[in-house]
Amino acid sequence: MRNIIIVGFMATGKTTVAKALAKKLGRTYVSIDDEIEKRSGAEISDIFKNKGEAYFRKLEKEIIESVSEKNDQIIDTGGGAVLDKDNMLNFKKNGIVICLWSSAGVIFERTRKSIHRPLLNVEDPENEIKKLSQTRRPFYEKADFHIDTTDFDINAIIEKINEIIK
Repeated sequence: MRNIIIVGFMATGKTTVAKALAKKLGRTYVSIDDEIEKRSGAEISDIFKNKGEAYFRKLEKEIIESVSEKNDQIIDTGGGAVLDKDNMLNFKKNGIVICLWSSAGVIFERTRKSIHRPLLNVEDPENEIKKLSQTRRPFYEKADFHIDTTDFDINAIIEKINEIIK
């Protein structure tokens, strides 16, 4: 079976959806961010702080290439995984890429109390969300399918994905 890869901006529900989908379908759940933390021995926020985003993206790319070789997985990616064209090529050669969307306002509400979002450790995180989501939009649009999670209903989202993969 082909992989199902869940991409999208931060706080759109990628991890929650991917875990629920893996459980429902009896497939292996893989978190790219968890794999990066295992390989590096550090939390993502520490990687960004101590080694920078370029180092993080290098690890991310290596792990995506490796994980994409396997089958029958539900893969949860970090929000910026789509920025590297090789990552998307690796995802698509053996999988269906589904992008989750949410409005900038909802993303801000979901993330405003989080301290583990390195890209939002700025003076105006709400504006940063708008800027980043706009910059990344063309990359997210390359996904095979898109689902809006603004009014998050996990059962409805899982049902939509089931319809897509049948």
